[in-house]
Amino acid sequence: MKLLIMSDTHGDAEVINRARDAHTDVDVVIHCGDSELPFDHPYLEGVKKVRGNCDADARFPDEVIFETDGVKGFVAHGHLLNVKSTIMNLLYRSKEVGANIACFGHSHLLGVELVDDILLVNPGSLLKPRGIKDKSYVVAEWKDETWTVTAFTDREEVIFTNVFELS
Repeated sequence: MKLLIMSDTHGDAEVINRARDAHTDVDVVIHCGDSELPFDHPYLEGVKKVRGNCDADARFPDEVIFETDGVKGFVAHGHLLNVKSTIMNLLYRSKEVGANIACFGHSHLLGVELVDDILLVNPGSLLKPRGIKDKSYVVAEWKDETWTVTAFTDREEVIFTNVFELS
């Protein structure tokens, strides 16, 4: 099972479309908020999407919980969970809903870690990155009890690939 995860595109619809076009083999597309697009924008069609602190459209939910191929995902922007200060609230909420993967944004900081067998993914920002110069998004693949996570630039260049095996 493969996920395309992006966040904080802040009105740039074309960058969403380019990332989707580059990864047509994914099972789920996730946008972690601050798209600043209407909920029903065509480039967000079929996307698991949440409301960020800069999203005006109230139709976006604050969080999304989904299940695909036995993997349970949790998506939130992160501002309501205070992710700029701590990931503990995100981790606790992920445990509450029984998630295997938690996707979030808000800080614009690319990062991936495995905590208590829950993969925590912040894909960074496809418009205004922080911590690195490259705009970024993530593809995460679950296979044989292993997560393979690859971060890409907006030019489809690989930033890193990390492999996380569950304990």
